Amino acid sequence: MTSLIEHQAGPAGKGRRALRGVLANPSLAIGLGIMAVIVFAAIFADWLSPFDPLRANPLERYRGVFSGWNILGTDELGRDILSRLIHGTRYALLVAILPTVIALFIGGLLGLISGYVGGFLDTVIMRFFDIMFAFPGILLALGISAALGPGLSSMIIAMVVVTVPAFGRIIRGTVLGVKEEVFVEAAHALGFRDSRIALRHILPNILGPAIVYGTLQTGRNVILSSSLSFLGLGPQAPSPEWGLMLSSGRVALATAAHVATIPGLAIVLLAVAFNLVGDSARDYLDPRFNKQRT
Repeated sequence: MTSLIEHQAGPAGKGRRALRGVLANPSLAIGLGIMAVIVFAAIFADWLSPFDPLRANPLERYRGVFSGWNILGTDELGRDILSRLIHGTRYALLVAILPTVIALFIGGLLGLISGYVGGFLDTVIMRFFDIMFAFPGILLALGISAALGPGLSSMIIAMVVVTVPAFGRIIRGTVLGVKEEVFVEAAHALGFRDSRIALRHILPNILGPAIVYGTLQTGRNVILSSSLSFLGLGPQAPSPEWGLMLSSGRVALATAAHVATIPGLAIVLLAVAFNLVGDSARDYLDPRFNKQRT
């Protein structure tokens, strides 16, 4: 009877069940809440910012927190930190999400081909990934960014190159397990083409691990992008990018620690939010977890 009522409730009933599921998981609720605030700030940055993030006033440099209208103080050039922090959400989300999406597409495609086709092609792709894994991720990203020159586009390219092998290995391992399932063997017996089997039967069954790892990698991208910007290989001044703000504020840690501390806290908060959502998604999509829950 209950399931019949919930079914008749339609989208409203599903929405209420989804909301109860989110509220029942504190980690997921906190992560989604932080992400919602940051996305809201990124969308409405032009209306939320009290000042122009690029307007400098040397006479008001290094003002402390809650100094008049400068709620979070000012930086070394007298620019309002809160305004720069709000506009920096756009950079933070872009460099966290876009490299993940591109790397997931490229790495997922390579992993799907490698795991399904196998043989010589699988060996070539995996050896290529092994070569890339031989370099520490941050050093490889630094080398690529330095070779391409500082800038937003070069930083995104470097992050994509670094993260593609991990996505490829995870997708390949999942494909190797899925292609041994009975429904795949049945599709082969019915004479379906390999492309149809891979796209319509295997691909939907590997989306779970891909989404989970993608969410976790997005959190790591927040730290990686901030590290590259801190070293001067990301967006250049006067861009209100959090890693760049952290780098410019490090010279005044003894006298105006808030200039570096505030963007540093924002970086950590966004990374934690993506990791909380990723951990919750992993638990939800884990068959063992679902079995215990039911």
